[in-house]
Amino acid sequence: MDNCIDIVIADDHPIFLDGLRHIIESSDYKVAAEAKNGRDAVELIEKHKPRVAVLDIEMPYLDGLEILAAGRKKFDGTKIILLTAHKNEKIFNRAMDLGAYGYILKENASSELIDCIKAVLLGDYFVSPAISSLLISRNRKRNELEEKHPGICNLSKVEKQVLKMIAESKSSREIGDELFVSSRTVEKHRENISRKLDIHGSNALLKFALDNRSSI
Repeated sequence: MDNCIDIVIADDHPIFLDGLRHIIESSDYKVAAEAKNGRDAVELIEKHKPRVAVLDIEMPYLDGLEILAAGRKKFDGTKIILLTAHKNEKIFNRAMDLGAYGYILKENASSELIDCIKAVLLGDYFVSPAISSLLISRNRKRNELEEKHPGICNLSKVEKQVLKMIAESKSSREIGDELFVSSRTVEKHRENISRKLDIHGSNALLKFALDNRSSI
């Protein structure tokens, strides 16, 4: 066990936060810092640059999903594991779209967290078996989308990122700021995506992205 690997944890319930620390340190990993709200969690991740951060989805100031979204620019070297008390498909899909490596039900954290940490450190993904049906549903919808619109398989990595951001109703300027490119470059990506998907019309791409948000 590599006990040199630092982990930041965050949860607004002190008792649960103490439980997370106990689980992690009982397995010889090190808790570098802990936060009781999302704002402090971001500061601690930026300060300690941990390999892994374990975050509750529902926290004051910034929730786990907002931190995950910010992490695409601020701390992409940290793999995020999200904890949730809810079996919500919409939230699950949002977490996966934003790049969560782990997604665990809080009720199962004591038995699954260490396995999850081990998996994400290897670059794998981990989802609580109790909500594996959400992952199956997500994959099924994605396969159906690819069958209906085979051109989506031809999108580049950047084009897929742009399409996901369009599904989040972000403007070309907002997408450009997040990807560190100009609005004109984003517009070119939009044109290429529309061509590959055989989509025509001024608002057709936005409608396609919104209609297929959970599958993109």
